[in-house]
Amino acid sequence: MILATEGVDRHLYRDLFEQMFRMRAAVFAGRLGWDVTVAEGQESDRFDAEDPLYLLCVDEAAYQLKGAVRLLPTTGPNMLRDVFAVLVPDGSVESPLIWESSRFAVNPELAVGAARQDANHIVNTTTIELLCGLVEAAQLAGVEHIVSVFDARMARIFRTIDCPYEAIGVPARIGGTMTYAGLFEISDAMRRRLGNKAGLGSRVLSSQPPAAAWALGA
Repeated sequence: MILATEGVDRHLYRDLFEQMFRMRAAVFAGRLGWDVTVAEGQESDRFDAEDPLYLLCVDEAAYQLKGAVRLLPTTGPNMLRDVFAVLVPDGSVESPLIWESSRFAVNPELAVGAARQDANHIVNTTTIELLCGLVEAAQLAGVEHIVSVFDARMARIFRTIDCPYEAIGVPARIGGTMTYAGLFEISDAMRRRLGNKAGLGSRVLSSQPPAAAWALGA
């Protein structure tokens, strides 16, 4: 299940947001070694204060966060324009019809103890579920494209799961990692393509908020 919630409502999902910020610390600071700010085991940045839309991939039975991604309009503060401008020397993307996705992460605990092939399957399936939710949420908002900054590892994953993108700007080595900016089409065709890869033909975005006790982590 994909839960879509705005940053202003994070108090309704305290436990899930704590899981998300801890996951981000484990992925971006621990695994990838990015220069990010971690406090008390949680990673956040100034864009979390911009009231973004978060998509949280949740295992409802275990109340476990499987993955998450953050969405911001390109008409306001965003990472491509304000942090990774070197990737778009001719000017950043800005349109009410384009959102930026950032802090895309899959919970590394999901694959703990699994064989390599099984671990890859778990990561790829969760990645696809998040992307399907992203397409569904963007379509509901009338958004036509998603722009994102990603590294070579994610570029390989996008190729593996048949998630095409249009490269924009100029790739650059940032923090020792080749970094790219890409524009992803939001369309029924994209949703079908992703869904076919993981057997996710049905809607993954939750149409109903969870029960109050579940939402509050009680």
